[in-house]
Amino acid sequence: MHPALYSVAAPGGQVLCRLCPHDCVIAPGRSGLCGVRQNREGVLYSLNYGKAIALHVDPIEKKPLYHVYPGSRCFSIAAAGCNFRCRFCQNHEISQIRPGQDVWGGREVTARLVIEQAVAGGCRTLACTYTEPTVYYEYALEICRLAHAQGIDTIWVTNGFIHEPPLREIAPCLTAANVDLKGWNEDFYHSVVGGALAPVLDTLRLLKKLGIWLEVTTLAVPGYSDDEESLHAIALFIKDELGPETPWHISRFYPQYRMIDLPPTPLEVLHKARRIGLEAGLRYVYTGNAPGDIGENTYCYRCGVLLIERSGYTISANYLESGCCPQCRTKLDGLFSKEAV
Repeated sequence: MHPALYSVAAPGGQVLCRLCPHDCVIAPGRSGLCGVRQNREGVLYSLNYGKAIALHVDPIEKKPLYHVYPGSRCFSIAAAGCNFRCRFCQNHEISQIRPGQDVWGGREVTARLVIEQAVAGGCRTLACTYTEPTVYYEYALEICRLAHAQGIDTIWVTNGFIHEPPLREIAPCLTAANVDLKGWNEDFYHSVVGGALAPVLDTLRLLKKLGIWLEVTTLAVPGYSDDEESLHAIALFIKDELGPETPWHISRFYPQYRMIDLPPTPLEVLHKARRIGLEAGLRYVYTGNAPGDIGENTYCYRCGVLLIERSGYTISANYLESGCCPQCRTKLDGLFSKEAV
């Protein structure tokens, strides 16, 4: 166990957790909604600190981040837990387990060893991903600080449900983030996701303000988050408040977890969503979980020429020249390096 940050003592030995907007008031011996922050004799502890449940070398495109060193390797780290209860969670085997209650909640891996493995894997970036990094905040903060100090760019793949002070504390170590904007109404967030929309929008605004490269992902769940009105509203929010240069990934839903009765998202819905985003003025709109679809590719927003061709997480062709379109010399928005293009 490790003392948890962002906690406040409350009457009767209770503890108020101020890490995320759930603001759990936790009685002695109990855990917060995330299940990984526990009150022991009036002190809040992180149960998943230093316990990696997933360690992988991934293509950066898997995050998904299409405008951060395309084609490079990314070291992915996760600890158990999440502060959402998405009924469609694709990583529920690790996001919904509880250290101390479940048979396996991760293995001991120090932050320094995480960095050593990232370096050994030839990784340009390191991502806190798979589960929700907010709920392993103390572990993620130490990892990101060490990575930043060694010149490794760090990435936060998140649901965006975090209070402003902890986000501001870790922000100087972050290079980029992909935030799930799961839908566009509070009822959906409350009943299907187990959270709230407004704090996620605040997180997106703050990340943009802090100068962190931002990409947004929306899972098009049939009957829940795939209607034209919601998709149009999300596209306008991204354009008006985050900027038209912000990539939007619309991902295909497959039956998962507690929503196995729904069919996969029809491809025509993804194509409709991509069209809505482009017509709203976004420069880059991608379709995800649909390998080989034309919406995986990157095109110059000014002249329309193909810049990066993808199939799944693999880049089959990259025509960028020093991060620019070879035809009209328009600079592609994002983060690029000589080694990555």
